[in-house]
Amino acid sequence: MSEPSIRTVPSRQVIPGTERHIFRSGWLDSRQSFPVTGNFDLAANAHGVLLVHNDDRVDAGEGFDAHFHRDAEIITWVLEGAVAHRDSFGNTGTITPGVAQRMSAGRGITHTEANASRRSENRDLRVVQMWVAPEHGGGEPGYAERDFSADLATGGLVTVVSGRPEHAGTDAISIGNPFAALHVARIGSGQSVALPPAPYGHLYVARGGVELDDGIRLVEGDALRTIDEGAVGVTATSEAEILFWEMHTTFNRDL
Repeated sequence: MSEPSIRTVPSRQVIPGTERHIFRSGWLDSRQSFPVTGNFDLAANAHGVLLVHNDDRVDAGEGFDAHFHRDAEIITWVLEGAVAHRDSFGNTGTITPGVAQRMSAGRGITHTEANASRRSENRDLRVVQMWVAPEHGGGEPGYAERDFSADLATGGLVTVVSGRPEHAGTDAISIGNPFAALHVARIGSGQSVALPPAPYGHLYVARGGVELDDGIRLVEGDALRTIDEGAVGVTATSEAEILFWEMHTTFNRDL
């Protein structure tokens, strides 16, 4: 991957939550920014280097049995409940709201992930899972998690995951892609944040509603894809939680 030159025409595309790809099974309701479930070409459907962006609800006591991944930086962000994680390299964790988890699949890793609540507790899990392509394939698998709850309580934009050089040495969890970073904010009604400039951006409204600096309004489940944008102002119209991927390269050079 290489960092492309920025083109001159900015672009914003709203993806309403009602138009997202939906997959349902007996215990899973998966609402996908890019179609994943089935035989899809993830790179062809990606925006920037963001391959997967699923907002999943998982019934209590249910989850994914052991399955294999390779060559993906997999980021988990919990909105409700808790995720129980276990992988073939001995890593375990229980991920709750405010905690970011990164699993680097590298040359190959097997893991299980499930709603940490028992069936008797009847507590659903709501989790956003995101996959970013690594800069190079075949790397060493890895795992990290960190609690950002205190940072998010300040109301500002918090960088939780990044491979960008400017975030080296910060609290952000590192990923194997120097062209991508994930920022999260929890903002009260009337509060504003500025999203950083990005050749490719993906804003997701996980909770509440927001208004952009051009007057566009987004509600829970809506996404905004940007190309060659400067800083984007975002103001909450109600209590809101937003996730923003800042990306500096893409698979699709025709965009």
